[in-house]
Parts: sequence; C-alpha cells; structure tokens
Amino acid sequence: MKYVSTSFAIGILALFLSSQVLASDAGHTSEAMEHAGQALAHGEDGHADVLVKHAEKALHHAQAAEKAHAEAHEHMSEAIKHMEESIKHGKMGHADEGAKHMKEAIEHMRHSGH
Repeated sequence: MKYVSTSFAIGILALFLSSQVLASDAGHTSEAMEHAGQALAHGEDGHADVLVKHAEKALHHAQAAEKAHAEAHEHMSEAIKHMEESIKHGKMGHADEGAKHMKEAIEHMRHSGH
C-alpha cells in the first residue's frame, strides 16, 4: 500500500514541478522525479535491487536536467555581457556597435531556453 500512495504522491509532485522548470529539461526533471518516487517506494518495501534500478535512472535524468540548467545559465551570462556592451557603446554614440552586441545578446537568450 505504501508503494501505491508514494508513487501517486511523487507523480503529482512531478507534474507540479515540471511545469515550473525550463522547457528543455522538463522531461528530464519529470523522469527523474518519477524514478525517484519509484526508488523510494521500492526501498520502503525492502526491494533493494529495484531501488537501485530506479535510483540509477533518476540520477541519469537529474544529471541531464542539471546540464540543461548549466547551459542555460551560461547563455544568459553571455547575454548580459553583450547587453552591458551594447549600453556602453550606445552611450558613446556607437549605435552600430551597440546593435551588434544586442543582436548577440538576443541570440544567447534564445539559446538559454528562458
């Protein structure tokens, strides 16, 4: 009985959390939550071998989601740098150079998934 109620609760939590994460890694986060719930339930029921199976799958998906967040963060950091350069050049009256930096900022934001 613990297995069913725990799985149900984790499933609902996974749906709730997956709507709040980046689109690019929502699938991985959801899968990680699902397998983590399965691992928890099987561990509580004393099934160590099945716990390991689901825990390994959860880890794989969690690492993929973490990587997606890191890449998104990296792109957003680059976008900020280009925005600062765009402002700097704009204040100096260099509209063309400012526009080039803003174009780069937009590209990085698109790649960030935000």
